[in-house]
Amino acid sequence: MPNKKVIDILPPKELAISLKKGILKEVVQVKEIPRKKIGKGKKGLIFSLFFLILLGAVCYFTLPKAEIDLWPETEISSLEATLTINKEIKEADVSAKVIPAQIFQKEKTLIEAFPSSGKVLKEEKAKGILTVYNAYSTSPQVLVATTRFVSADGKVFRTPVMVTIPGGKYEGGELIPGEINIEVVADQAGPEYNIGRSIFSIPGFAGTDKYTKFYGRSFDAMTGGLREEKAAVTKDDLSKAEDSLTKQAQKECQDLLKSELQTEAISSKFDYFLDEFKTEIIEKFSLATVGEETEEFKFQTKATCQTLIFQKEDLHNFAKESIIQQSPQGYKLYEKSLKIDYSPQTINLDSGIATLSLSFSAKIYSEIDENNLKSALSEKSLLEAKLFLENQPKVTKVNVKFWPFWVSKAPEDFNKIKIEIRID
Repeated sequence: MPNKKVIDILPPKELAISLKKGILKEVVQVKEIPRKKIGKGKKGLIFSLFFLILLGAVCYFTLPKAEIDLWPETEISSLEATLTINKEIKEADVSAKVIPAQIFQKEKTLIEAFPSSGKVLKEEKAKGILTVYNAYSTSPQVLVATTRFVSADGKVFRTPVMVTIPGGKYEGGELIPGEINIEVVADQAGPEYNIGRSIFSIPGFAGTDKYTKFYGRSFDAMTGGLREEKAAVTKDDLSKAEDSLTKQAQKECQDLLKSELQTEAISSKFDYFLDEFKTEIIEKFSLATVGEETEEFKFQTKATCQTLIFQKEDLHNFAKESIIQQSPQGYKLYEKSLKIDYSPQTINLDSGIATLSLSFSAKIYSEIDENNLKSALSEKSLLEAKLFLENQPKVTKVNVKFWPFWVSKAPEDFNKIKIEIRID
């Protein structure tokens, strides 16, 4: 293996000159020696340590805070009062002991069919068309109204109006009878007059030559004759229907009112008198009349039901303000402890006014000046802060926490001292 020559690394110009002169016979490539790199694991560790140090510094200087829970002494304040609710007023007045009321009303309309119990005899006379012939002469013949026509089986029918039978005419020496179609009505009601085709004579012409020359003929059956009992509405039917539907409408209207009052939309905002309401029937009528022939008839009623409602917030505010007004100066009311009981004394739904007998109570406590406490607690140790707070007048219990765990003194910044008033 031939020996390689090691030459100095020359600058580019000198290298080029040397090549021209033939001085360099062989060029040796020289590689740059890489620098040692720091491992990724070590970089991550360094970064984490740096971040923790920075985070600790931030926490130390910006996050220290004190959380203090105070339980002040409390006492029960109780009151009784008479409160008026009135639909005519718009705003509550604590001094006048009156709050607004509203009329809450619902309507219910009922329509129901009832059977008819009455009976009526329905009678109809049969009717039909007769062709009446004049085979007597060429002269017309007048028949007065109610002229009788008698069928072959003896059934009597009459003309309701006056009629004139035209005269006949001769053709080839033979008399062709005149004729006319007329309506006739049975003399009596009943189905027995619904007879078929028949020949009819006119008894008024009996004993004369006209009797056989004037006659009638029916080419269709007589119809409409009727005699039967039909159901009909009686006065008692209407009275019973009215009484039944009135009670039903009142009950259903009251049930509807109660149901609506107990919905979330109403009960969450309003108090009301569930058993105190006014119900009226404002409309009632029958769609049939006494004696009307029908198997059943319809009766309709409309009822209204109303009561007084008032806002829970108004009652709550009245009780709250009443207790605050009678509490010693410097005392605060703990609203969550407020209890209210009431019962109606008088209710007048016509005027929209009611009076309530109220009894209410709540816990009250002496107001604490939080700014003065924060000023006094600034830079106190945990023990000092606790002892200081426990010796405050009308404080029954305290709980002091510093955060983070390494903080040894209450922050100087008042905004970092949080005081919570606790009421058991």
